[in-house]
Amino acid sequence: MRRILMSAGILAGLSLASCDLTTESQSTFDETSVFSDPTLTEYQIYSIYEVFGHTNSHRGRYLPWYGYNTDIEWYISNTDDEKADIVKYNMLSTNSQLNVADGPYNELFAGIERANLTISGVRQYGSPDSRPEMAERLGEALVLRAVLYTELLKAYGEVPARFAPVDAETIYMNKVDRDVIFKQLLTDLEESFGYLSYDSATSTDRVGLALAKGLYARLSLMASGYAQRPDSGTAGTGNAGTVRLSDDPDLQKSVLYPKALEALKDVISAGGLELEPDYEELWRGVNNMDLTAGHEIIWVIPFSNSRGRWNYTFAVRNNGYTDYSPTTSNRGGQAGPVPYVYYWYDENDIRRDVSCVNFEWEDRGDGTLPYPAGIANWYFGKYRFEWMTDNPYSGGNDDGVKPVYMRYADILLMAAEIANSSEGGVRDESFALECLREILDRAYAGDASSVDAELSGVSGEEAIFEEIKKQRALEFVGEFLRKTDLIRWNCLKESMDAAAAELRAMRADATGAITGRNYSGLGEYLWYRHGTRDGIPSIEMYGIHLGENDATDVTPPEGSGWTPYTNTSGEISRYISDTAFISSDTGVDKASEDGTGFYKADPNLKQWWPIPQTTIINAQGALLNDYGY
Repeated sequence: MRRILMSAGILAGLSLASCDLTTESQSTFDETSVFSDPTLTEYQIYSIYEVFGHTNSHRGRYLPWYGYNTDIEWYISNTDDEKADIVKYNMLSTNSQLNVADGPYNELFAGIERANLTISGVRQYGSPDSRPEMAERLGEALVLRAVLYTELLKAYGEVPARFAPVDAETIYMNKVDRDVIFKQLLTDLEESFGYLSYDSATSTDRVGLALAKGLYARLSLMASGYAQRPDSGTAGTGNAGTVRLSDDPDLQKSVLYPKALEALKDVISAGGLELEPDYEELWRGVNNMDLTAGHEIIWVIPFSNSRGRWNYTFAVRNNGYTDYSPTTSNRGGQAGPVPYVYYWYDENDIRRDVSCVNFEWEDRGDGTLPYPAGIANWYFGKYRFEWMTDNPYSGGNDDGVKPVYMRYADILLMAAEIANSSEGGVRDESFALECLREILDRAYAGDASSVDAELSGVSGEEAIFEEIKKQRALEFVGEFLRKTDLIRWNCLKESMDAAAAELRAMRADATGAITGRNYSGLGEYLWYRHGTRDGIPSIEMYGIHLGENDATDVTPPEGSGWTPYTNTSGEISRYISDTAFISSDTGVDKASEDGTGFYKADPNLKQWWPIPQTTIINAQGALLNDYGY
């Protein structure tokens, strides 16, 4: 009989391609005693959650690098190095950030092994058919395994299919067509529906029925959408593949969409969830690590309050030691919104000033204050050290902020997309618009006239789909759902090329094709002044909004206390000019017509990360990278 380790680090060192799977411990439990006991089984489930916080798993490698560049999110640095290669679709399997034995690929499989042990053990010893408490444990493990596999599929494309505990015959496995994995995950999630309830998740760091059904829909959209796929039957042979739809009859929209929409409608009608009325309060809660279930947030990556590098990586930038980031090192601002995104929002959309900010924090001798960041450097205002009031950031390598994995807004927008599609059975335009309107009602703070204006002329499948694409951008910027969306819509490169063209329109004082804005209305010079909001220093900037173009380099706006924006030499400087988005240090033009500001290689042919070389080597010939790596 197998013995299993019951500790938080049960499989922390597991590398499925190379490790010795026989691990000795002073504390071992018989499978029968563990998986017949709901408390001990729950401890084993905790070990699955624990994988996300491992040093080079989601904490330090996956989350800091997955999901950008896209048309709405980009890497801010202009340095040309291996980090830039990751986000610019030019990564090699030897990339030093991800080619580590304990990197995301191996850590995700470590979590899958922990889930497999739990699922196998509960099925064999837990009597889930007659014991609801054990059925609930089984459901939780099935959902967690689906989450871990979803993360692998998003990043690596084709991977091995491991749905049973590793044994001597399965240590080394080749990839399979991702359709095999999609079908198993969808089957698992359907099974979990019968084990979980909407009350199962007592906090947002535990999975429950709403996540199971939401993930079912998310996977249905991925599986039935476009992706770079090896030719049929060639996964794991080095085949470069093409961007295409699945040819599996079970993964067509006509099959998956009705089930996915049914799942989403159940969450909407019975899940007890709602949109947080105040968009800013939603994100203040995230920064304060509020784990209260039953509101908008369905599930977060379950870091402890002293683990994770989310704000460390993505918060509004703090330059050096500040009141909110007590360290001499810069924190936050690794990536941010592509600058035009701010102008894609309507002026009355309350999401705009929460999601996209153009300031950074610094102490220049007058205390910690916000200063203009430069037109190329916009930050995700959803993530702010100054909002971490309950658990202030200590200045160390971890901050404890728990990234949002799924929230109710995504349920609504997925439902809108599926209901709007004529490929998914009976198209329901009225329901799609109803879901869109709920999103927009919050965005416009209940201003019905603004909602009506946004939806004016939005009818018919194509127009509604374009509105859904837009609202997914404006609602989720900085949450890194966009890359997966663009891939399944088959517009990854096309969308980044359009974003680069929009930036060229900005610096040319022209009209942008995405936003429809005439950028000649932006001020040539920017002025700013400081104030206070909720006891925190604030900044007001003039010249950054359309129509604020009457100030000059010597004539400030009306009122007192204005300071002109200056360059790094202290000279009054134009805020946006014909050289905007061109690095003065490297000469890189992030708005380049050839798209190289966003990518170095064709992103449609490099949609996935390569499996790390160290894993390939240790796989004893069982693994081979596809997609031209």
